[in-house]
Amino acid sequence: MDEADFKALLAPLAVSWWEADSGMSVVDSGGAAFDDQHTTRRFLDALLADGGGVSGAPGYGPYRTCFEGRTFDVHWPDVGDGPGRHGSRGVAIEVDDRPEDDPYATFADLAPAAAFVRDAAGRYVWANHAYAHLYGTTRDAVIGRHLAEVDEAGDITRFLALDQEVLTRDRPVRHSLTYRRVDGCPGHAAGYRFPVRWGAARCVAGIYVDVTDYTRVLDQRHQAEADLQALRDHSGLLCLRLTPDGRVSEAGTAVADVLRVRLSDLIGLPADTLLAETPERSTLHRIWDDLIGGRRRSARTCAVLVDQEGWQRRVSLHLSTVCGRTRGVSGVWVVGTHLGLRHQHRPDLTAAQVRILALLAAGHSNADIAATLHLSRQTLDYHLSRLRVLLDAATRPALVARAYVLGILSSGTWPPRSSTAVNPSSPV
Repeated sequence: MDEADFKALLAPLAVSWWEADSGMSVVDSGGAAFDDQHTTRRFLDALLADGGGVSGAPGYGPYRTCFEGRTFDVHWPDVGDGPGRHGSRGVAIEVDDRPEDDPYATFADLAPAAAFVRDAAGRYVWANHAYAHLYGTTRDAVIGRHLAEVDEAGDITRFLALDQEVLTRDRPVRHSLTYRRVDGCPGHAAGYRFPVRWGAARCVAGIYVDVTDYTRVLDQRHQAEADLQALRDHSGLLCLRLTPDGRVSEAGTAVADVLRVRLSDLIGLPADTLLAETPERSTLHRIWDDLIGGRRRSARTCAVLVDQEGWQRRVSLHLSTVCGRTRGVSGVWVVGTHLGLRHQHRPDLTAAQVRILALLAAGHSNADIAATLHLSRQTLDYHLSRLRVLLDAATRPALVARAYVLGILSSGTWPPRSSTAVNPSSPV
């Protein structure tokens, strides 16, 4: 077997062979123990530094050594008249001498958290696969290189300053940082840096988790919350968020203005206390039970709001449930539209009195109204007299106007009918 055949035989094995000149510069190398000649050069530098001209120099061996958490049997015979004088050849065979019950080295190499160790000058002495992945390379391409060869120019000074802070304070520092990803976009990582001993040298170790995706989602959430708050406070709509037990958890400024209360006083109030005692309130309660029970996702209805001074305003309500992280409803958004005019408490009227007001609004005469409702003229005059007192209106036009202002008659229908009529064709 000639030399070429022998080198070809070693190429796929977990060994490293090299040929160095008299200045210990690698002129040829091979084997599958290391990815490139740069790593082989670092391996030889480590052998010379560790041996100090005795056990680690050419002419001595075989012996066992460790390099970046890996163990090798080294064979480094002399070539020439003296150690290192005319060059040398050597081979290192990787062996696994870790006990089966000591998985820490493998754990560190394969952990999903990015980890590294750098010396005080900023040179990487160890890194795991996850750390190298952040830069789109391999761990062997990182180890032995300086920060300036791996990180962006704008990050080098900042990273070195963090390292010096850890060495000066001699204790762990928790923080987050930004870095440049392989695709050119900024990345975000969070973790710890702490002082360690690597052989005889004081170094800085770091363990980080890439939180780029989490940070992006968090920024999007904050933006969505800011947009929602702007819509809630500046759209002019009445926006309320209620808890499942019916209390106000969020409210827009327009709601506070309509109810004539401070926004801070509104938070935590039971929403039921903001509603007038009207038939719509009972309907709203039934709708609310369906929403909280999960039988409906949204609903439309109307209600009458009562402000701090006891005045009332009719409003159309749009209700939509908010689903929580777990099963069930975490809240309900209520948006009010078509806000009616502010008025005092509406008196309780009989169905006949509401029919009389609807016919008045349609322009019918007293005789027509009496005939339509099968009433005598005296009975109609009595009802009109009572309505003038109840609605504080002296004339027929005033009665009609007050009926619309107080929400007794619906403002969006013709012919006129009661605002609480269930059937659109029914006048009451």
